Amino acid sequence: MDKKRKKIRVAVIFGGKSAEHEVSLQSAKNVIDAMDKNKYEITMIGVDKSGRWHKNDSNFLLNASNPKLIKLNSKDSTTVVPVTDNSSQLVALNSGQTSTIDVAFPILHGPYGEDGTVQGLLKLAGIPFVGASVLGSAVGMDKDVMKRLFQEGKLRTPRFIVLQQTDSPNFYDIRKKLGKTLFVKPANMGSSVGVSKVKGESEFHVALRKAFKFDTKLLVEECIKGREIECAVLGNDKPIASIPGEVLPMHDFYSYEAKYIDENGAVLEIPAKLTRSKIKEVQATAIKVFKTLCLEGMARIDFFLTKDGKLYVNEANTIPGFTRISMYPKLWEASGIPYPSLIDKLISLAIERFNKESKLKTRYI
Repeated sequence: MDKKRKKIRVAVIFGGKSAEHEVSLQSAKNVIDAMDKNKYEITMIGVDKSGRWHKNDSNFLLNASNPKLIKLNSKDSTTVVPVTDNSSQLVALNSGQTSTIDVAFPILHGPYGEDGTVQGLLKLAGIPFVGASVLGSAVGMDKDVMKRLFQEGKLRTPRFIVLQQTDSPNFYDIRKKLGKTLFVKPANMGSSVGVSKVKGESEFHVALRKAFKFDTKLLVEECIKGREIECAVLGNDKPIASIPGEVLPMHDFYSYEAKYIDENGAVLEIPAKLTRSKIKEVQATAIKVFKTLCLEGMARIDFFLTKDGKLYVNEANTIPGFTRISMYPKLWEASGIPYPSLIDKLISLAIERFNKESKLKTRYI
């Protein structure tokens, strides 16, 4: 990076080819609004639902204030692709003109963005990027692999079984193993997309059909009755944990609508009302999860806390929501790191990791 340049050129990448496209648009708006324009030169890259990358300098969203109608504005944009020759450049397809960027900030929730695919592309292009690298992103996206790593790391997690599209599951056998109330989830999806809470056989098969619309593999999980506790983690080699918060859903569970559309869908209690010892346990466990999954940069770790004090790890989110009602930035703000400073730190961590990896040998002879 040219030290003489006053501003760091940041490409904020958002949208994406997943069912969480609209959530990503909301998050991107918040991140861009919070970035210090005296410190950063922002390039906005909107990825449409077909996977095409659009560079837009202004007016990048339509209906930006309405989460139900928010939409990527690709009309007045330039179609670009990253150059995979380690040059940190984007090239415009219509003109061949290139533009160099210093760091990418992917705010792509779900498949084709949070699962290691874009992270691999950015590594090939030689572009530092915020968040987990390829491995951490991949295992953080796949709930099946994630939970197997939890088990390997002696981390308590809800019991589950994995189903493929070719399986013929028996509802009563599963209920006997996991309990009367079940959650059915696509393995590779976030934001509660495709998730159903079921108690009966007919509901179960409807839930399977719904989940299989979003993935070829799904999880059936036991229902843990307890408080929903969340903790934010920040860092690379020496991660730190925020104070924990609690989600108090107003819906049957913390659904997509409750997270991103209905402002009254859940109450976020920050800090969570926990004993000092339990706070320390949540923070220590969150950092252990972060390290177990080989994560970097940022993650939000979600827990269930039962009445008898047992802490269950539900999942890790490697690109947590950054909307105005999202838990990750709110937890750090309550922990003493305001939104703009959090963005500064995330970008700094991305560059730090890139510089460290750049020192590694790529040739043996």
